[in-house]
Order: sequence, then structure tokens, then C-alpha cells
Amino acid sequence: MLKKKIEYGRDFFEQHLAIFKCPKCDQSFKEIKNNSVICQSNHQFDFSKKGTLHFPNHHMISDYDKDMLTSRRKIIQKGLYQPIEHQIIMLLNELSPDSYVVDMGCGEGSFVNRLKSKEKVPLTYLGFDLSKEGVQLASDFSKDGFFFIGDVTNMPFEDNSIDVLLNIFSPSHYEEMNRVLKSEGIMIKVIPETMYLKEMRELFYHDNPEKQSYSNENVYEKFKKDVSLVKEERLTYTFPVSKEDYEDVLMMSPIHWGSTEKAKIYAKEHPFEELTIDVKILIGKNS
Repeated sequence: MLKKKIEYGRDFFEQHLAIFKCPKCDQSFKEIKNNSVICQSNHQFDFSKKGTLHFPNHHMISDYDKDMLTSRRKIIQKGLYQPIEHQIIMLLNELSPDSYVVDMGCGEGSFVNRLKSKEKVPLTYLGFDLSKEGVQLASDFSKDGFFFIGDVTNMPFEDNSIDVLLNIFSPSHYEEMNRVLKSEGIMIKVIPETMYLKEMRELFYHDNPEKQSYSNENVYEKFKKDVSLVKEERLTYTFPVSKEDYEDVLMMSPIHWGSTEKAKIYAKEHPFEELTIDVKILIGKNS
């Protein structure tokens, strides 16, 4: 009999109860009762049918809707970020078995799924996001990891409990990241570089040259200020875009959010055949 998603979620939480803490009161969790987890102060969080949990105290709002996330999944699964995944997996393969790897801002879960499929060392993956729709989609990968709705500013983990924090094109909160990371743990942050998705920027903002350029300087400097930078590497390559994938490519990134309707039509009518991926991979430790 096939295992249900809620069973995957409940079983995972039960097996790894010790790394979690209640984000409402900072107390540890004491039990799983039926389909709920309960902390020492009796705060209760209920598993959804998809085996996910909603930890934040308030309703979370995300601009990443199901259509956008579905398009993003299609293109990631076709290898959009494969060279980045390769660099990350080389770092993860140096870990001890069962180390905890958390994808902060996991979206629809593809990074967890693809990293898990390539690992040489059996690792324990978790992923969280503000987007309820993203986490629901991520639950398709329940066999690969545990997914929940969570906030980077208040992670439901005990101090010094996590081995690796993945922060891929996502917001950071370094005080909180330093808190949950083990003393020998690492942060792997991926940030866009100047040519990242330049073909999309040039189309969506063809009538607004100022928006065609991008700088990560502030993000980069904050990382170096708040984290002990161990290593950095710039990775630049192109990804072939087929006619059948073109509309999904246009939909997968927030770049189109600020463009006019006229510009969106222009982008559809001027397809490109390759997309530039230009990123910086930062490796950091507790400062």
C-alpha cells in the first residue's frame, strides 16, 4: 500500500523531533498526537493532508502563484540550474551521513528533489517557504524531504541543530541563520550576478534601459559583513530554450512582474534561443 503524504510528514517529524522548537514560545515539542504536533506549552500545529505544517503565527502572503511555480518547476527539472546543483552537491558529499540540510525559500521543492537524487551520502533534507502553494507543490517530493510553511526570521529549529543552510535566490536573516547553524555548519548562498537572465530583462524592459541592469553589490556586502566568508565562485553559462519551453521560461521569474502589458506581449513575440545564467555562489560560516 502506498504511503500517504501526511504519513511521510508525520513520520519525519516524529523521527527528527529533537531538531524542532515551537516558533511561538521557543519550547521544544513534546509529542505528536493524531495529526498534530504539540509543544511543551501546548501550542498545536496540524499537518495538512499533504503532510506539511504551517508554522508562522500570521497568514503569509507570497506573489509566487501556482502557475509561476509550475513553470519554474518544468524548467528547473529540465536542467536550468544543473551546473549550480553540481557545485552544491560536491559540497554536500563531504558531509557526514544524515546531516541536516535546509533549503530556505524552497519554492516548489525542485532543488531538494534534484540534490537528493544526486547525493552520494544519505542526507536529511528539509525545505520551507512563505508560499503555501509552493509548499503544497513541494509535497510531491515527500519521499525526499520534509516541507513546511515558514519564515526566515523565525525558523522552527533548535539552536545549533542544522548542518547546512541553502539560500538560493532567497531572502536571508543572518542572525537567525547563525542561531540554528551548528558551529561547524555552512551556509551556501546563491545570488544573481550582472548578466543573470539578461535576455529576459532586455525584453520585458526593452523600453526602460535602467531596469535592464542588475547589481547584487548590497546583498554581497551584507553577506560578508554578517557571515564569515569561506569561499566564493562565479558561475556563468547559457541554457538552451526550446520553442515549447519559451512561455514557461518567461513565466518562471519575478522579472515580468514590473513590466507593462505591452512589454509582455513584446517578449512573447521576440523569443530567444538561450538564456544566460550568471551567479555567485557564496560559502559562509558563523561569524
